[in-house]
Amino acid sequence: MKAFLLSLSVLLVAIVVAATATPDCDPIDESSTFRVFHINSPCSPFRSSYRPSWEDSVLQMQSADKARLQYLSSLVARRSDVPLASGTAVTKNPTYVVRTRIGTPPQTLFTAFDTSYDVAWIPCSGCDGCASTTFDGSRSSTFKALRCGAPQCSQVPNPSCGGAVCVFNVTYGGSVITATLAQDTVALSADSISGYTFGCVRKTTGVSFPAQGLLGLGRGPLSLVSQAGEIYRSTFSYCLPSYKSVNFTGSLRLGPVAQPKRIKTTLLLGNPRRSSLYYVNLVGIRVGGRVVNIPPSAFAYDPVSGAGTVFDSGTVFTTLVKPAYTAVRDELRRRMGTAVVSSLGGFDTCYNIPIVVPTITFMFSGMNVTLPQDNFLIHSSSGTVSCLAMAAAADGGVNSRLNVIANFQQQNHRVLIDVPNSKLGVAREACT
Repeated sequence: MKAFLLSLSVLLVAIVVAATATPDCDPIDESSTFRVFHINSPCSPFRSSYRPSWEDSVLQMQSADKARLQYLSSLVARRSDVPLASGTAVTKNPTYVVRTRIGTPPQTLFTAFDTSYDVAWIPCSGCDGCASTTFDGSRSSTFKALRCGAPQCSQVPNPSCGGAVCVFNVTYGGSVITATLAQDTVALSADSISGYTFGCVRKTTGVSFPAQGLLGLGRGPLSLVSQAGEIYRSTFSYCLPSYKSVNFTGSLRLGPVAQPKRIKTTLLLGNPRRSSLYYVNLVGIRVGGRVVNIPPSAFAYDPVSGAGTVFDSGTVFTTLVKPAYTAVRDELRRRMGTAVVSSLGGFDTCYNIPIVVPTITFMFSGMNVTLPQDNFLIHSSSGTVSCLAMAAAADGGVNSRLNVIANFQQQNHRVLIDVPNSKLGVAREACT
């Protein structure tokens, strides 16, 4: 069966926008190539006119990460109720959006994509609480609402019957969403997927709902990876550029063609309670050349409780269970000697002198990922303050046992997801 490659240009701006070049926001799609934008990029329709200070930007992203981690905990715990996020969350999760065409004739939306979610949601006309840009199914000749008896109705969370139509309710970060299940043609650049099943959003509350919808890249049956499995063979990879990149370009490739051949991989672990998440086996962490002392229980995978380690594209900063984070932090502080340590929001290890630790290595079964300073230190716009860009998992509940490898730590690495072969690979790649 012919496999396709989707090369996606990714645009990511600095936390404090420093670039002076004028971006090309209206490129002509060629072949199966299309762009992915960071939500705060100059090309994003969601970019705010408000330009916060560096400190405010960090605090905003940390606030959004709290809602994101609550969402991840709801997945592993199978809860349908998640507390609403703080109203200070300005940066919405997930972080990247893609230009998507839906219906016949096509209507264009900027949909977010998320490696930890399955069902696509599209804000539909008449939606209560959605943004002004919505999809109008009455204008599409291929749109079809799915009835309660459709097999897909049993694959969405909390299904019910609204008349004869399948309705479902779900929480996502700080949002509560009500949608009807529908099908239509979805076009990703030159690739068209007929009869794509998605949630037609009718009502949303809260702050985390992506303004023009979402495409899920998780492992479940209604994700893009599964629904387009005959085209892409449930394989994709992505490379996210650094937030301080001058060119702001990276890529996401769907399908086995042109994926890296020489890449170290680790086993993808299956979670029968929630198949969406990409679990891996983290076995140790090295700070510089020293493997820090972390109890094996901090990394132990447990499909019942949801404990373990996941890769996630929507969380910004990596969180480690408390014993693991404390060991990493304390080793970094030890190397800094008597230098004065300060804090910023959730970051408890900041210095106003250069940090001397050259690398941090995540050690997985069969694969080590060595991060340079750009992947574990966040610097102020003036360069006078540097912080360890990780945090300890919250106390109590599922989050206290879940390590999340987030997108800041993934930047300038090619992350390969090969579901048929149960592999996740990571290789250093300069995608800026």
